[in-house]
Amino acid sequence: MAQPGWPPELGRRSIGSVPIEALRAVWRSKIAIGTSSGPEWLNELKVRITREGSTKMAKHTTICAGIDTGKRKLDVAIEGHREQLQVENTPEGHEVLMAWLRQHRVKRVGIEASGGYEQPVVAELRRKRFVVVVFQPAQVRAYAKFHLQRAKNDKIDAALIAACTTAVRKIHAAPDPRLLPFAEQLTMIDQINEDTARLKNRIESCRNARINKLWQEDIARLEQREKAELKTLVASIRKHPDLAKRLELINSVDGIGLPTAVAILVRLPEIGRITREQAVALAGLAPYDDDSGEQVGVRHIEGGRKRLRRALYTASLAASFRWNRQLIQLYQRLTAAGKEHKRALVACARKMLIFANTVVARGTPWCDEPPVGSLSVS
Repeated sequence: MAQPGWPPELGRRSIGSVPIEALRAVWRSKIAIGTSSGPEWLNELKVRITREGSTKMAKHTTICAGIDTGKRKLDVAIEGHREQLQVENTPEGHEVLMAWLRQHRVKRVGIEASGGYEQPVVAELRRKRFVVVVFQPAQVRAYAKFHLQRAKNDKIDAALIAACTTAVRKIHAAPDPRLLPFAEQLTMIDQINEDTARLKNRIESCRNARINKLWQEDIARLEQREKAELKTLVASIRKHPDLAKRLELINSVDGIGLPTAVAILVRLPEIGRITREQAVALAGLAPYDDDSGEQVGVRHIEGGRKRLRRALYTASLAASFRWNRQLIQLYQRLTAAGKEHKRALVACARKMLIFANTVVARGTPWCDEPPVGSLSVS
């Protein structure tokens, strides 16, 4: 039982490894010199206990910042700070941003993808060794909805992205910087293909011979440019031995032509280092459940990388009818079971990507036939 006037802690025999008599002596000396028995005594007691071997651990926090990207401006906020920064989205503005982030000891920076306007500052941040998290706009808005935040402007968005960055638990490795210029060039090739298809659709309904001739000339010019750009892109990729090997492995799969192989390599740099489920999810080809209680909804694909999915779907049409024996069998089995044509093609595109991921992971080219002796004899 503690004596009257003693702190409650001193009613015990010991605190941690500190003898109780030593603590009482300290308490008497404080009373003798007229010091308070409040917070000062408790703080000294905590220090003594900690020094004697307490397992109390210090907290290490990572300071995170968020950047809202505009065409001309960057709005920057730090989680837990009211101070914000606005700079030009130019190399000069990026230098000011780096100095400001270092001044505030920021280690991790979150930024929302914004139609490519974020790419120069992301590249500069990674070059200066900041950890960068690039969010999809849907992720940031979902985080805002979760916190019931409806207001929206550039400063609010910067603070929101900073909070979202702090909440991230898993940081993915930065993509291969060599693939960024390849992705831009591949996007241009895709856009040329889209322009060609648009002109072909116009010819279908045009009855003017002169206009048709002009559009035919434009189509021929675009098709020639598309072939030249693809050839240049492949030559650039093959300058890197590791990328060239990966490209050849993907291209070895029956039904995957060189344009599709380039699309897989550039649009899915994780190929061969992720599971089959992760690969098809990133491509937007994974079938998701839509069930609730006793209701069983129709499985459907959603999200993913649109241009990659389009390339795989286009390639699956020829592969599942002519080039890949396994995909031909899969398509026939699914349609015989009552699956629609498009659903069967999506399944073939999904299987094709799994084949590509497997050959890259194993490091061996595609082989349609199982190796001799692979079957066990009972």
